[in-house]
Amino acid sequence: MGTLRWIPLSLAAPALVQAAQFATLDEAARRAFPEATAWRDQLLQASAEDLQALAALGGAPPRTATWRVLVALKDGQVLGHVVADGVIGKFELIDYAVAVAGDGRIRSVDVLNYRESHGYEIKLPAWRKQFVGKGASAPLRVGDDIANISGATLSCGHVTDGVRHLVALLERQRASGRL
Repeated sequence: MGTLRWIPLSLAAPALVQAAQFATLDEAARRAFPEATAWRDQLLQASAEDLQALAALGGAPPRTATWRVLVALKDGQVLGHVVADGVIGKFELIDYAVAVAGDGRIRSVDVLNYRESHGYEIKLPAWRKQFVGKGASAPLRVGDDIANISGATLSCGHVTDGVRHLVALLERQRASGRL
């Protein structure tokens, strides 16, 4: 029999990461707008003023000023927008998509890719459904109108901050005629 050796924690295997792709942006968009007959791919560009307004909403600032958007169309009319974004959970990136109808209300929030070792419960429908029907006037804050998940506090908070920022940005763009 061999001798047991102590292995320093720094040399031990890292924690198991629950990395998984749950959906693509196209899949999330088709689920959010099943009545769409066509799609337009475009970029959503935030101005410096937009970014200042988003920073004033609190939470982690957006990681970018440009987002990929799928515009849902039916008979040439815009039904809504599905925006792809990414936020840092605790250490790793969480890719998600927010679908917002033409009236500014959230239709869905989908987790596209999750790479953290904890907090993957944010992908569960019960948590994501809390966003549905809310718009830019909703607080969209963990502890106010969005419940936290024990063990997923950072993931919940950061995704919620991201959703709040995107909904506000879409509203600003719509109100100014840029969208």
